[in-house]
Amino acid sequence: MYNYIKALHIIFIVTWFSGMFYIVRLFVYNAEANEKQEPEKTILRNQYSIMIKRLWFGITWPSAILTLIFGPWMWYLFGSLPLWLMVKISFVLGLYIYHFTLHAIYKQQSKGIFKYTSRQLRIWNEVATIFLIAIVMLAVVKDSMSWLWGIIGLVLFVILLMSAIKVYKLIRDK
Repeated sequence: MYNYIKALHIIFIVTWFSGMFYIVRLFVYNAEANEKQEPEKTILRNQYSIMIKRLWFGITWPSAILTLIFGPWMWYLFGSLPLWLMVKISFVLGLYIYHFTLHAIYKQQSKGIFKYTSRQLRIWNEVATIFLIAIVMLAVVKDSMSWLWGIIGLVLFVILLMSAIKVYKLIRDK
């Protein structure tokens, strides 16, 4: 039974992350559409609003809830709480906080409030990538992972990611 619960947990993690990655891209496009002239602005915003709502409530939220059901169920069947799992759970809690920030952005944009630029949203989109790497590394490498090297690797990845965003902006602005 454990492997079936684990498989379902992984499936819903994948769909949850897919939803979080794509929703922020849609937020970016919606914010950029808001800067267009009429009638293009209204046409794009109406289409993005439909896509955002369907993705958020049809895929992302259900996946987040099912991940939250199957994760603790798997933990219960596993029977213990090793250190790596405690650290992983702390990253997962951070991921749920990130999810709630996306919900706040969803609510703002659905009311026509655009507090964040497309560039800020592009950067915010990468936060999920950081959580994904940390969580997967902890789940797969577990106890054999050197904490020091793991933290150094994550910090270096964040620096590389932010540098890539700056380079992309320079290329896009040309």
